[in-house]
Parts: sequence; C-alpha cells; structure tokens
Amino acid sequence: MPDLPSKSKYVVIGGGVHGLSTAYHLALELGSGEDIVVLEKSHIGAGASGIACGVVRNFYFSPPMAEVIRVSVELFETDPEGFGYHPVGYIAAVPEVQAEDCVAIQKRQAEIGYRSDVVLGEQACTEHMRAIFPDWNGAGIEAVLHERQGGWAETMKTVENLARLARSQGVRIFEGVEVTGIDLHDGLVHSVETNEGPIETELLIAGAGPWSGHVWRMLGLPPEVKVARKDRPTSPIGAAPRIEGDGNGAAYETKPIVTYWKLQEGDYWLDDVELTTTNGEAPVVHLDHVVPLVSDRDGRVIDEGPWGIYYKIGKRGYGVQGGGVPIKLGPEFELEPYGHGNPDHVVGDEFTDYFTAGLAWAHGRFRGRSGEWHTDPHGGIGAFTPDNYPVVDWALPNAYMVMDSNHGFKMIGMGKLVARDIVGGGESRLDGFRLSRYEQGVTHAASHSPYPWN
Repeated sequence: MPDLPSKSKYVVIGGGVHGLSTAYHLALELGSGEDIVVLEKSHIGAGASGIACGVVRNFYFSPPMAEVIRVSVELFETDPEGFGYHPVGYIAAVPEVQAEDCVAIQKRQAEIGYRSDVVLGEQACTEHMRAIFPDWNGAGIEAVLHERQGGWAETMKTVENLARLARSQGVRIFEGVEVTGIDLHDGLVHSVETNEGPIETELLIAGAGPWSGHVWRMLGLPPEVKVARKDRPTSPIGAAPRIEGDGNGAAYETKPIVTYWKLQEGDYWLDDVELTTTNGEAPVVHLDHVVPLVSDRDGRVIDEGPWGIYYKIGKRGYGVQGGGVPIKLGPEFELEPYGHGNPDHVVGDEFTDYFTAGLAWAHGRFRGRSGEWHTDPHGGIGAFTPDNYPVVDWALPNAYMVMDSNHGFKMIGMGKLVARDIVGGGESRLDGFRLSRYEQGVTHAASHSPYPWN
C-alpha cells in the first residue's frame, strides 16, 4: 500500500506527459517539489502518453500551438538520449488545397525561430522528396513543409525521464492510486478522494488525457459548453449542434466539453523491405491527399478522399509505424480497460488495408506487397474539446485543467507554461487555450486537413 499523505499543497492527477511535466516544472518554479504529489491510477505512461506513436512536430494551422511546440521541442533537445528523442525532422506532403496552409505555418515557424522549409509545385515537391526517398510518388502533391526540427521519441523513455526529473526535485509520484472523487466545499476543491484514502489540497491540477471529461464531471461542471457563433454554424465533427440564444440576440452552439474519437495506428513490417532513405534515418512523413485511395490488395476504392496517413520507422527499429484519420465516436465512450488490451480500442483489418494502401501509393517499394505485411495493430481513445484544441485554464478557483484534446505527447513543454501560469499569475502563451474562447467565439482556426487536430 502506498504511503499516501493526508495533505499536500499541490495534487496532480495523471502520470502521463502533462501531469509529470507540470509537476517537474512546478517544482522548478517553487524551488522544491516537496509539496507536490502526483497520482497515477495504474503506472506512469499507462494511458495515452505511453501508447502514442511518438511523433514530435509543429504542423499546426492554429498560431497558439506553434510556441507550445517550440518550447516542447527545446525540452526534447536538452536530453535526446534520456527522452529517447530522434530529431530526424518531419515532412508534411499535401495537395493543392492545403498549400496555402503550409505557407502560413512555415511563416509562423520562421517568426519563432523554428527551422523549416516550404516547397511548392508538384515537380519541385517530387524532386525534394525523391532526394530523400527515391521511390516517392509525387503525383498531385503541391506542397511540402519540411520541419528540420522535430521527429519522434520513444514514448515510455520520455515518460520515465519526466518522472525522473520530477522526482529529482522532490516530487512524490504515487502509482496504483486511483482518484474516485473530488470533495468540493463552496465551489472549491477541499480534498481528492482516492482508493487509498483522501488527500486534502490547496490546489488540484488535472492532466488526465482521455480521462479529462471524468475529472471535469468530478468537479461538478456541466457536460456541455456554449460556443458563440458568428455565422450559421457547421459542426466540424459532423454533428448537428443545438442552437440557443442568450436573450440579447447572440446565438450559441451547445457542444459537449469532450467528444471521443478512436485513434487508428499500428506497426507493420515486411521481411525484406525497409523505410530507408538515401542518407540517414527516415524523417516522419505526413501524407494527405484528395485522390481516391485504392487498396493494394484488390484495387477497390477504400476512400474517395480526402484521406491521410502519417508514418515513421517502426517501434522495433524496423518496419513502419503510423496512423490515419481517426473515427468519431461521440460524447460517451467506455475507456476501461484503456489501450491495446481492449479490442474496442484497437484498429482492425480495415485499417491495415487503409494504411498499407497509403504506403503503397507513396512508395514504389511497398506496391504489390499487401499480402505480406506482418501486423501489430494499435489504437486508443482520444478525448477532443469543442474546437479540437487544448483547454488549459482554471476550471475552479483552485482547480486547474490541462485538457490536451489528444495533442498530448508532443507537448511535453506545456507543463513549463502551466507552472508559470500557476505560480506567476499568468502566461500569455496560454491565452489561446482559455475556456473563455468558447463563449467569446474565438476558437482555433481549422485547416484544410482531413484530421481534426490540425
């Protein structure tokens, strides 16, 4: 049984990247972590952080994300070996409809000192990609954003390194301690109820990833939020919103604070073909297209388009690991047991066909090999916010929420900004992630990507 204290000034929920990074950076801001406790119901990295694909990139159309990722990449770069970080770069290869998005993203990256290049035009893009992958198929790819920073990291190494850093500052991390409730007095958190007993606290910080909606409900907050609309709305996730007025002529869409999506990922390998490049380790590749995606198995059209895949070297050090566009599930979904042990969370054969078809479209080396792939399907469940971007803010006067909207793993620097927000009384780089943006109607801009998180 863990020696759980009866009181702690700061209680952090979640042993993933957000909980651990926040605890570590909070200890740095305070000068000590002796008043900080982290509660993890299973083991560190047991949730989304540990099973993520591990991609580290700054390919976001929304400007507030760029600085968060820059801070995060800088943290990865402080200890590449400890974090299991591979700074191989990241490439987004996209059709004409996304070309202007790439130009805008690269411009913002240049402004903050994040190194990247943009290439425009099918021929130039093909030449750029074939200098890396000689068998690249560039038909219809009109823009390439090549981030010279970023790459990928080994997820459990990253989580374990964050835990080591937190413990080095005196933070106590308790594994196997599940939060079962939150005791509220007069709109303030009084104590956190756990399976090992209550802990009184002055400040609760929740970095619970897919369980953010659970913590939100424990805080007694409504399951839906009002999102101001300026025009007649079209829901970005395909659901018809309920429209209300405030009596003064303003109209709102009422949306769930979290909507669950099934993440489609897996590890695939052939016996005699690798994701090699002309020189060095392969960069992470994000490929979107609007042409029909055709099965490499039987030639049928899998997806009329748009479609997309992302991929890198496999987690075993060979083969290909990656994913595709997630599947919307809705505002309610069973998270337990979480991850690869739950068949409802893991992709099926349909995704194998989808993913290997995308690889076959991109690379000549993979064409006609559909029946030879070894498969290790992955998956998981992500909890997305109303505009599919993080919410980082005070939910109650002494309860702080980091709702990552499935952007978690790559944002290991978010904890640094959160700690400064808490201790310093504000952090302007988090202004774009405040809850107030919904009622103000200042939500994150959507790109032309088929993914909800870009």
